[in-house]
Amino acid sequence: MSMLKSFPRTFWVANGIELFERWAWYGFFMLFANYLTGSSDAGGLEFSQAQKGILMGVGTGILYFLPVLTGAIADRYGYKKVLFLAFLVYISAFILLPMFSTFTGVFLMYLYLAVGAALFKPIVSATVSKVTNESNSSIGFGIYYMMVNVGAFLGPLVTLLFKSSSYLIFYVSAGFIAMNFILLFFYKEPGRRERQDAENLMSTFAAIFRNMGSILKDTKFLIFLLIIAGFWTMYNQLFFTLPVFISQWVDTSMLYYFFHQYAPFISKNYSLSPGVMDPEFITNMDSMFIILFQVLVSSIVMRLKPLRSMMSGFLVCAIGMSLTLAFNNVFYTITALFFFSFGEMAGSPKITEYIGSIAPSDKKALYMGYSFIPMCLGNVMAGIISGTVYQHLSDKVSMVRELAVDKGLQITDGLSNNAYFEEVAKQLNMTPDALTQMLWQQYHPSRIWIVVLSIGVGAALLLYVYDRLTSRMKSQK
Repeated sequence: MSMLKSFPRTFWVANGIELFERWAWYGFFMLFANYLTGSSDAGGLEFSQAQKGILMGVGTGILYFLPVLTGAIADRYGYKKVLFLAFLVYISAFILLPMFSTFTGVFLMYLYLAVGAALFKPIVSATVSKVTNESNSSIGFGIYYMMVNVGAFLGPLVTLLFKSSSYLIFYVSAGFIAMNFILLFFYKEPGRRERQDAENLMSTFAAIFRNMGSILKDTKFLIFLLIIAGFWTMYNQLFFTLPVFISQWVDTSMLYYFFHQYAPFISKNYSLSPGVMDPEFITNMDSMFIILFQVLVSSIVMRLKPLRSMMSGFLVCAIGMSLTLAFNNVFYTITALFFFSFGEMAGSPKITEYIGSIAPSDKKALYMGYSFIPMCLGNVMAGIISGTVYQHLSDKVSMVRELAVDKGLQITDGLSNNAYFEEVAKQLNMTPDALTQMLWQQYHPSRIWIVVLSIGVGAALLLYVYDRLTSRMKSQK
């Protein structure tokens, strides 16, 4: 308790702001893939999987690239001012985004939303760093990461209650961001370094890119970042691919009837129709597992060297994520998610720890600032896997249209994706469930698991080689 009292008010206000921001972000982002590709009669935009991959991959990749610049903006103009601007951009983007239905319009609005997120992203972690010290920083960042996970868990649970209207999902997220204006009133900005008058913002940006060039000359660090990009490519399938895969292929009826009997509130509010659970509700169990077991896993892996923990975590993550895409039984999906979450807890937090350990003593902050590179690349590559690759290997919409052509079926133009599927099933004298099962057996959409496993295992193996080579280099010195 005395440790908790050591934190100033700004620490708790900043963590409250982080909680509401993550609540708003994941409240829409977990549902975003199915919103983009879902049937129009269910509120979706019916974009192709390839379009979804480009939009989410490039847009989110840019989000993770921009903080290196927006952090400089916050340092120069003040955290409180930039937070206020970030909230304005966030809210306006959430309100405007569902008003667009063309790919170009949605893409531009998502980029605008990404700017708001990028303005926000560096500030709270910097605040926590500045208001803690050596005696309480470990606990302080533990609380900060707990707020991230709690927000990530609660966000989808709230927005799914409003899924009857896709507009409401975005408006609810806007509402949670608006709550931060209240907290901002109590936010006291931590001290920041005063800049020389001659140092304008453009010269600051120029220095940032010069520093980036110097970092990219560090071959060891660059190789590590590229390997980690492979991990994030595999990890991001949790948001980019899994919700769509569950929606298209996984039979969730057993889970629905379990909740219907023992927890009817869940089956009533987190189902698309009787017998069909919301895919995002299932995917969100990853956050629940992290909240329940992060302390346990952290206590186990704290004794391991960062690279060893990362290798183990990446391998477990890869197996877990690939298994979520290998079966159409919901209980296998949940079990695989449970397995995946343990790999995530073991591997992901150690990335930052390792970067801090290899950075030169006079460049630690600089190196930590550029840890965005693998997340940026990982999102872009994840978009390719969940887009073009998924569309070719696993997309139900593409498969049923191919089947209709092969069978010579005459389907009326202009039907929604759901109506098209039902019409194909009708002309083949099959139920929609029977048609889904036939497509599963004939086209083998679960093949996507091989791609995801290969990427994740490849990252773990490359990290093993990296560890061996760097260890050998140390021993030769």
